[in-house]
Amino acid sequence: MTSTRPSIAQAIAAALRARDPLDKIRRTRAAARDWRLGRLDHAFDTAMPDRPGRPAVPALLPPGRMPKRGKGGTEKGRIALLHALAHIEFVAMDLALDLPGRFGAEFPREFIDDWMKVAADEAMHFALLDRRLRTLGSVYGALPAHDGLWEAATATAHDAAARLAVVPMVLEARGLDVTPVTIARFEQAGDLPSARILARIMSDEIVHVSAGTKWFRWACARAESDPVATWKMLVNRHFGGVIKPPFNDSARSAAGLTQDYYR
Repeated sequence: MTSTRPSIAQAIAAALRARDPLDKIRRTRAAARDWRLGRLDHAFDTAMPDRPGRPAVPALLPPGRMPKRGKGGTEKGRIALLHALAHIEFVAMDLALDLPGRFGAEFPREFIDDWMKVAADEAMHFALLDRRLRTLGSVYGALPAHDGLWEAATATAHDAAARLAVVPMVLEARGLDVTPVTIARFEQAGDLPSARILARIMSDEIVHVSAGTKWFRWACARAESDPVATWKMLVNRHFGGVIKPPFNDSARSAAGLTQDYYR
């Protein structure tokens, strides 16, 4: 008997294609909720878009053309920093959705469980930062943003292990390194509401990196390959940047990303 319910792939693709930020948040949360409640079929019958939907603003620039935003000492600098972080979370929503939508058929159902939860978290993070920007008299889209994050998805669209190695285990892990310093800057400026938002994000990101590490190791076990050696090979092949200190070893360790990977 053919199911009349939508599939998880259909729900994810619809969220990825959404252009308006509020619509993308709504669709992402609905997909995560419907999957959790058993309302979506475990089927991958819909192709993921090569690029997700994007609003008309912010203007997307190459990383090298982004204006300097300072270190957050002034309100203008803090708004610029919050805007940059909001854009990271907006793209992180799509990255978290694309993982199960593109590669879910290769993994157990628990893989879908984990990454739909991550996608819902990223939607919440973006909503918190967007609300904070509005409180400060700005809005997401008021400043330009760089378009480098989705390049990691494009470079790893063919390989689930490569995607896990680069996105959660490099890009999100970098957030664990730099966020404590950013929180301290907001606290020093007396912006405690922003600092609290970043502390919440930091706590969630440890869980996200942990999910990436867990499923990367699962993929390596399936392929009978050494996780550390495979990670280094994939990062060298698919990540264009440099992994450099300082590292937040305690947060990385809490996420299962031990020093033998990155030291």
